[in-house]
Amino acid sequence: MDFLKLKDKVVVICGLANRKSVAFHCAKSLMEAGARIVHVVQTEKHQSIAQKLFPEADVFVCDVERQADIDAVANAVGDKHPVIHGLIHSIAFANYSEDGPKSFHETPREDFLQAINISCFSFIALANAFKDLFAPDGSALTISISSTRMAAEQYGYMAPVKAALDSSVCFLAKSFSAFSRVRFNAVCASLLKTSASAGIPGYLKPYLYAEQATLRHEALKTSEVGDLAAFLISERSSGINAQGIVIDAGMSTNYFDRNLVERATRLE
Repeated sequence: MDFLKLKDKVVVICGLANRKSVAFHCAKSLMEAGARIVHVVQTEKHQSIAQKLFPEADVFVCDVERQADIDAVANAVGDKHPVIHGLIHSIAFANYSEDGPKSFHETPREDFLQAINISCFSFIALANAFKDLFAPDGSALTISISSTRMAAEQYGYMAPVKAALDSSVCFLAKSFSAFSRVRFNAVCASLLKTSASAGIPGYLKPYLYAEQATLRHEALKTSEVGDLAAFLISERSSGINAQGIVIDAGMSTNYFDRNLVERATRLE
């Protein structure tokens, strides 16, 4: 039974780097549901990786810091796929030093602006470039974080960048509603074990804490994020628009877990 009704639907996924990427798991879940995947990756190296992981998929290269690249990839995808049914934006970058991010008030201007360009504005630019290719009931989504109101020192200025991304989801949904029924949503995931997160200095301890804070005492799986993404791309989620769907295995309700409190207040 094709419950998600995704068979032969074309979904463009931006951001695959390797097998640990959120984009990989989004593609895997969608393909299992029968969708046809088109990958947009950053470099020729990533193109080679994507082609090995998904030999049946078309793979295009695009540096989202360059508007000319974004326009060109939309044209190239359109030449092969005149209609797309979904767009997934799984792109983020922060120029962390080996010592981790500075105190927030010391954030370098150039690092913040680069991060918001790559991690936030690229979603707006890609949506605009692909707007004429969307099916009438198309769906677009981005990968965000479960909370932008928690000042996690290790994550630094990326939380405000993700807050801008979350707000952009609402504004994209509103502006597209003037001429289409394309929906925009965000998958707001808690801490994941990905190659991107591994590049954040000091990430391991918060990840292990998050795992203990979940109601099941087991970390969120990247595959679970992929499954939620497939649902939001599908027409089964047709009533969901301009939303950020939190997926955190109950972590946000469990900060005062008895065992966590006892460990934090235990006298030496």
